[in-house]
Amino acid sequence: MLAKAVTEVPAADAVDGGYSYEPKWDGFRCIVIKDGDDVELASRGKKPLTRYFPELVEACRTHLPDAVVLDGEIVVRSGEPGAQRLAWEALGQRIHPAQSRIDLLSEQTPAEFIAFDLLALAEEDLTGSPFARRREVLESALSSMAKGAPVHLTRVTRDADEAREWFVRFEGAGLDGVVAKALESTYQPGKRTMLKIKHKRTAEAVVTGYRVHKSGQGVGSLLLGLYEGEQLFNVGGIAAFTAKRRLELVEELEPLVRRDADVLEAMLCAMQRTTVDNGDVATRLRCFHQRRHLASNARDAGHLVLTSMVQLYRNVVGQLGHVRAAGTG
Repeated sequence: MLAKAVTEVPAADAVDGGYSYEPKWDGFRCIVIKDGDDVELASRGKKPLTRYFPELVEACRTHLPDAVVLDGEIVVRSGEPGAQRLAWEALGQRIHPAQSRIDLLSEQTPAEFIAFDLLALAEEDLTGSPFARRREVLESALSSMAKGAPVHLTRVTRDADEAREWFVRFEGAGLDGVVAKALESTYQPGKRTMLKIKHKRTAEAVVTGYRVHKSGQGVGSLLLGLYEGEQLFNVGGIAAFTAKRRLELVEELEPLVRRDADVLEAMLCAMQRTTVDNGDVATRLRCFHQRRHLASNARDAGHLVLTSMVQLYRNVVGQLGHVRAAGTG
């Protein structure tokens, strides 16, 4: 079950039966399926998370009812007690291919599970029940949870003013906003029946490139960078585009596109000129090795990189300065 973004916390009576509000946790959405000692952790996209969080698997075996299916969020906390906040970066590092690394991080940055919905308990399928009843049964099912267990029940309120207060107060702890759920709504997988009110944080960024969409058509994601002084650092990307917008972006960005092959050729030509202009043998050798290094590390020419001619010029000048310094040192 998904959430639709809205700009403000809705009034409690804005929907028949009213709304329930809860914090929006900034973690990995996860479905926990427990049947006896068998525990599975599945992502929203149905990808298995079980092997990455062995400490959560053991906690679910120990603390949850024998047969249960929960919807919730995996989170990692950091900081001193009383001043802790959610640590998204530490959580992201938990997805690692090496088992030794997984085991180490499970001890260094242990994860916790925040339950906010109940899909099934024992033999009862609760997806057709209204959220008000699912919440009631969930509270009962987790009422005997041991103190200190890494499995928690999310807070809820039916007071819109309190939800608005949470929206402001909980931001400092790393929470992502507030979620509103209709008390009479059933659990509908894949449908946006919830409402989410998220914090908006903005920054001016430089578009450094884009990846082609997995369909092979249009922009899949824009790659972003931020300057610190004169140095440009990669800060991630954005990918929330409609199919139509993905195609439009290709045309809009085309005048700015510099392909890897184009950039490489310009730099190699500049270095070749340097080699000709500088008869020093050491400089020639360093130019030769630098050209080989660039050529061997060039990516596929089909990958698109956006850069201004000014930035390209700076890159070339920087390389030439390095070559000259190496040749005269």
